[in-house]
Amino acid sequence: MQTKQRFYTPEEYLALEEKAEYKNEYRDGEIIPMTGGTTNHNKIAGNFYAHIKFGLKGQKYEVYIGDVRLWIPEYRIYTYPDVMVIENKPIYHGKGTTTVTNPILLVEVLSKSTRNYDMGDKFLAYRSLPTLTEYILIDPDKFYVIKYTKNPENQWLLSEFNGENAILSLNSVKLELPLAELYDGINFEEIEE
Repeated sequence: MQTKQRFYTPEEYLALEEKAEYKNEYRDGEIIPMTGGTTNHNKIAGNFYAHIKFGLKGQKYEVYIGDVRLWIPEYRIYTYPDVMVIENKPIYHGKGTTTVTNPILLVEVLSKSTRNYDMGDKFLAYRSLPTLTEYILIDPDKFYVIKYTKNPENQWLLSEFNGENAILSLNSVKLELPLAELYDGINFEEIEE
């Protein structure tokens, strides 16, 4: 016997999310539980956040980690990027200050369960945001970072950074991040689930 899938309105999702113990994404009517992050995932996201937060201190940027929700209107998606940078002030969606719409930089730490989505359909949705100019994907299993940068012709260019001595140069903000610092404290022997 096949069960009928329930679809939710954005308003229903937001009401449920307000009371939820764990974060969920909303994808055009479906509510998708977010998988728990590993300690390596958390350390990498925290390292990126700390480096960029202090590197941009006193400048016109807002930096957020994990708990600030992003609304992607064209694809009707609510999601929680690992790290998000906004130039000037956030533009909020709906009531309150929990959902933003105007990032210039988004960062995702990959995991086995979300890798394909983060690199495929999620990136497709992210590209619909007019303010977004850079997308960073970080592999938690080795010193490897993928950077997509939007050029003035609205084409997305791919750059890869390999090895402990590589330096990630950001375009959306003028900042460099050595991969050795990004992966500081990471134990590559830990098994990701």
